Amino acid sequence: MTQTQKPDTKTHAQNLLADIRWEEDQHPICQRFDDYYFSSDNGLEETQHNFIRPSQLETRFKQLDKNEVFRLAETGFGTGLNFLATWQLWQQSNNNSKLEFYSFEKYPLNRQQLSKALEQWSSLSAEVKQLCEAYPSLTSPGWHRLEFHSVCLNLFIGDVAAGLKDLYHSQHPRFAQYNRKINAWFLDGFAPAKNPDMWRAEVLQSIAELSMDGASLATFTAASAVRKGLIALGFDMQKGSGYGLKREMMSGTFHESEVEQQHWQESAHNCPHEAPWALALVNNTLNKQVNIIGGGIAASCTARALAEAGYLVRIIERHHALAKEGSGNPQGVLYAKLSHRAENLSQFNLQCLHYAQSFYRALKIQQEIEAELCGVVQLATTEKQIQQQEKLIAYLSQFGCTSDFVQQLDKHQLSKVAGLKLEHSALYFPLAGWLNPASACNTLCRHPNITVYTQQEVYSIKRADGRWECYDKNQSLMHCSDILIIANANEAKRFEQTAELPLKPVRGQVSYLPETARSSELKTVICGQGYIAPANDQQHCLGASFNLKEQSLELKEQEQYSNLKHLEDDCPSIFEALEIGRSAEYSTADLDGRVALRCTSPDYLPLLGPAPKQQDMQSRFSLLSRNAKAAIPHAGSYHDDLYVSLAYGSRGLCYAPLAAAELLSQIQGSPSPMGARLRKALNPARFIIRDMIRRKA
Repeated sequence: MTQTQKPDTKTHAQNLLADIRWEEDQHPICQRFDDYYFSSDNGLEETQHNFIRPSQLETRFKQLDKNEVFRLAETGFGTGLNFLATWQLWQQSNNNSKLEFYSFEKYPLNRQQLSKALEQWSSLSAEVKQLCEAYPSLTSPGWHRLEFHSVCLNLFIGDVAAGLKDLYHSQHPRFAQYNRKINAWFLDGFAPAKNPDMWRAEVLQSIAELSMDGASLATFTAASAVRKGLIALGFDMQKGSGYGLKREMMSGTFHESEVEQQHWQESAHNCPHEAPWALALVNNTLNKQVNIIGGGIAASCTARALAEAGYLVRIIERHHALAKEGSGNPQGVLYAKLSHRAENLSQFNLQCLHYAQSFYRALKIQQEIEAELCGVVQLATTEKQIQQQEKLIAYLSQFGCTSDFVQQLDKHQLSKVAGLKLEHSALYFPLAGWLNPASACNTLCRHPNITVYTQQEVYSIKRADGRWECYDKNQSLMHCSDILIIANANEAKRFEQTAELPLKPVRGQVSYLPETARSSELKTVICGQGYIAPANDQQHCLGASFNLKEQSLELKEQEQYSNLKHLEDDCPSIFEALEIGRSAEYSTADLDGRVALRCTSPDYLPLLGPAPKQQDMQSRFSLLSRNAKAAIPHAGSYHDDLYVSLAYGSRGLCYAPLAAAELLSQIQGSPSPMGARLRKALNPARFIIRDMIRRKA
């Protein structure tokens, strides 16, 4: 769905979900295509016959080097049986590498349908249980990342052609070689005669363009048009015996042909290919030493993602402990503002909230973080907010949204959920809640591949002999590494290489209030003009102010008062339960609290990715100031092996886990776990390009 498209009507929306008929033996049939999801004889053996064995996966998995990434892509997720069989084989064959499994599904099953379809496979019961627990309760368009230790399922909901394009690093023909990342393909989906869109030329073309030299391909069909199409694109295809009643299937190998180098002319004329400014030509070496400047939630999530991928990580923190600045509040809320508009910010928020809820739930189950996933309430205190929430619920209902993701509650239902009387309707997110960011940071950094250095402040950085060097205020060398990540919020402006990034500090002050017998009845986080969380250690955390004009770290009595006033206006019963009288009469002089500076960007999206060279970017893409569609066949200009993870605003807890997975994929040269469109939307160079197009540079 593009930014200009309106949400589908409910009538049309029902066509976005799986339409299943169950036979007497409980085999699922897709009524839309009048075809089986898998063989009624033995679906698991069919998967082995058509996909696993022809692709020689067992041998290939065993031959992988430690921490090597194997990428397998599948058209047509269906019931997930192919993924489950591959996952089981991976566990039996490999313990040292990483499997990235990409799958595409236009009409997804919901969790209940998935569980019912797979319950017959007792040999896969452990994998089925984990998949069903992790499967999204809202199958919204775009990418859903589900992690299972060394195996990651990247599930795209939507048209397969769009999903495949979202795996590209660049769609400019000059840089086609950078898209070749897939090691193996399963071409599934329903029969070409019944589901021709899955097998159209555009889809096969993308499959070829994404294939590494030597990539395998296996498919249940032997249709002549498919076979000829694949051969024409460079696949050496052979027929084999089919499974069950099917006479034949096919498998083959991709061979990249020599392509005559084309001269790409730069001009101010319109070009069908967008300027590839977001493409960073990553040097995919085996360098494994990474330094991260900063010790908040962004740095900690990134460190953990890199460490689990085999990198040796140092965190360099200027304070005596982690999480002493923007991540230092005792209670942070896992919260994202969603919208019925399919825009970059709302889509990013939705993907991050999905991923973060699973991410922190896993840590909470292991009892490794101080947190209560007690649910989060977003109040609707005005008629406009009520209408916006109704539109959001209508939009999400298209995609099978279930009550364990979000519910719209009236004031009576809400009061029961919250434990105290509330006067407004609201959205309720049952799987969200609050957590102590410092406990999360410390937990994430407890890994044998992570070393934390505290009370070390980096004043400058320099590239020397292919490595990044960090210097203290006396210009003495502190640390050096192959890769450097800057994740220190507003302090990134101190480095010459990142000084011109458009970062904005925002002062935020939280207030601490003692728990009372009545306030202890609050059972969930309440968000309105501010937020209040259930008490922890006999104390409520209330806030937070939003001040763009002030950067002082001193407690301000006026901001204490405004925090109290927002609570009194939004939730008078909770305010009364705190037994402090009227806010106008309450003395805030002795009220405790905390101040920190958030870091945000002009469009409120993070800056995530390679650090751009501003002057070089302006020079390479100067024609954009004359024509936004100019023919510019140049990749972006970025500092080698220097990345930033910045500008999370007040959403760091929500954004950081998926952002860390995204940054890891960029360092490894992998397809984006959130899709090429969002990767580009987060690129730190976007403001340079935007300003040139607007002729501000």
